[in-house]
Amino acid sequence: MLSSLTTLATLFSPLLTNPASYHLLSYSTLLGTSFYQTFINTKICYLALPRSAFTALQKRIFPVYFACQATLLVLSALTFPPHGFVSLVRHKADWVSYVVAFVAAVLNLGLYGPRTAVAMGLWAHQETRDAKARAQGRFVDAGEEVSVEMKKLRRVFARNHAMCIHLNLVSIGAMLVCGWRLAGRVVVDVE
Repeated sequence: MLSSLTTLATLFSPLLTNPASYHLLSYSTLLGTSFYQTFINTKICYLALPRSAFTALQKRIFPVYFACQATLLVLSALTFPPHGFVSLVRHKADWVSYVVAFVAAVLNLGLYGPRTAVAMGLWAHQETRDAKARAQGRFVDAGEEVSVEMKKLRRVFARNHAMCIHLNLVSIGAMLVCGWRLAGRVVVDVE
């Protein structure tokens, strides 16, 4: 039993002390999570859930997603092979893509994500107020579908939501550049 543990320790010791192992895990988790959340999960939820449930779900998922994205970018940068962060800053083309991805993630986490969530909440409340006003016949024009306030909220939401989408795509693009640059340095010996 002891010899088996010694063998396992010998096998895994280089993996546990090598930053490249952690880099591979953090980078692959980052890229996989980003693709899944952006292109699969959001689309399925949008199609399968009623709008109120979809909105409530997105308000809870995206702050966590943006926080994980920023955290995994930092972990990936700190474990950049072969010597961690020092190796990353040696080549401008390597660190610039990390900076672009990180800035986009932080802007979504701290600015555009919260603004979008607030606008969604205000939109829902304004819909309720507009429905009451319509039921009481308070709209000036019978053909008017939404209030002036709702039109303003829709513009605010659209602007902030578009920024979230574009920043997320910029971040994914920058992560792909990171991956291609790293893959270009991988050496495979076939014996």
